[in-house]
Amino acid sequence: MNDLSTFPITKKWPAAHPGRIQLYSLPTPNGVKVSIMLEETALAYEPHLVRFDHNDQLTPEFMSLNPNNKIPAIIDPDGPDGKPLALFESGAILLYLAEKTGQLLPPDAEGRYQTIQWVMFQMGGIGPMFGQLGFFHKFAGKDYEDKRPRDRYVAESKRLLGVLNERLAQRTWIMGENYTIADIAIFPWVRNLIGFYEAGDLVGIAGFPHVTRALEQFVARPAVVKGLEIPHRDAAA
Repeated sequence: MNDLSTFPITKKWPAAHPGRIQLYSLPTPNGVKVSIMLEETALAYEPHLVRFDHNDQLTPEFMSLNPNNKIPAIIDPDGPDGKPLALFESGAILLYLAEKTGQLLPPDAEGRYQTIQWVMFQMGGIGPMFGQLGFFHKFAGKDYEDKRPRDRYVAESKRLLGVLNERLAQRTWIMGENYTIADIAIFPWVRNLIGFYEAGDLVGIAGFPHVTRALEQFVARPAVVKGLEIPHRDAAA
């Protein structure tokens, strides 16, 4: 019997299935990376909704797992050496699950590190830039009379999309014919940019046809369709 009682987060979000990976998340671009990965790898998991409207991410229970108060985070009851492992940061979780399952990460050293570099490209570039563009275009930043901050992020987002478009020009996926964690890291953010942030016209998304083609393939995958809705926003807190 797996005992997760030593993790304070389980007091707020009790584990009905303590033998499964516990996922603490919200269906944001960073959050769905992990739910999609779990669906793609067919690992057993139990999702828990972390409600930002209730400031769940600021509670002592959640911050005991992630002191940076961001989703997603996981507890794997069957971690290295059979001991529970707690992790936060979506990129780190993707790498861990890929290595745990031997899936969606090339086995050779060259392919592995090249895949990781594209995950880092998302973490250090696409995520922050697209997120800031969303703030200045759709949220509080849209009321700023000075449009230079927004335009800075528009220009940088276009540049990043150009890098992606060139990469995908002769490839099905970021790493070629094989779908990897690089795609799982990147495409939820592209989808969010032109969907939730409503910034497709602003960045001229039609001018990046290889990106939109790959995005269409991504969102059509059954595991992605399911993972994009997990945890369900109408779940109990």
